[in-house]
Amino acid sequence: MSAEQRVKDLGLVLPPPPKPAGNYVPFRRAGNILYLSGVGPRHADGTSTTGKVGSKLNVEQAYQAARQCGLNLLANMRAGAGGSLDNVDVVLKVLGMVNAEPTFLQHPAVINGCTDLFTEVFGDNGRPARSAVGMGSLPGDISVEVEAIVLLKG
Repeated sequence: MSAEQRVKDLGLVLPPPPKPAGNYVPFRRAGNILYLSGVGPRHADGTSTTGKVGSKLNVEQAYQAARQCGLNLLANMRAGAGGSLDNVDVVLKVLGMVNAEPTFLQHPAVINGCTDLFTEVFGDNGRPARSAVGMGSLPGDISVEVEAIVLLKG
């Protein structure tokens, strides 16, 4: 089954690709490699999930924020892959950053929100190499930021 069909079958609605919040592009392609800039948990209405994980947000809320990052990355991925997620071969690498309290230790459980989504859409090809790290702060006090690198079909 195609990735685009899985998106439909899962009832996912991809938001419009988020506009950059600074002097950068949402993605850059080099051959068949697509580098995706970091995105936050911005919702279609323009609001974002904010606050420190471990105090304002619990793991489940932060997981959902990371899932929203994944939806935003899928929107940028589609745009960078010629308008179709079917042009994506494999998600190579994900870096997930969690705006966390210093004592918070469940960063991987949060970033699973994004990588679980990628696996739902791309199957085993959505399971990336990954880093999940804690940060003292993130821009605009967003709770999570995720970037990715994908291999496009040939």
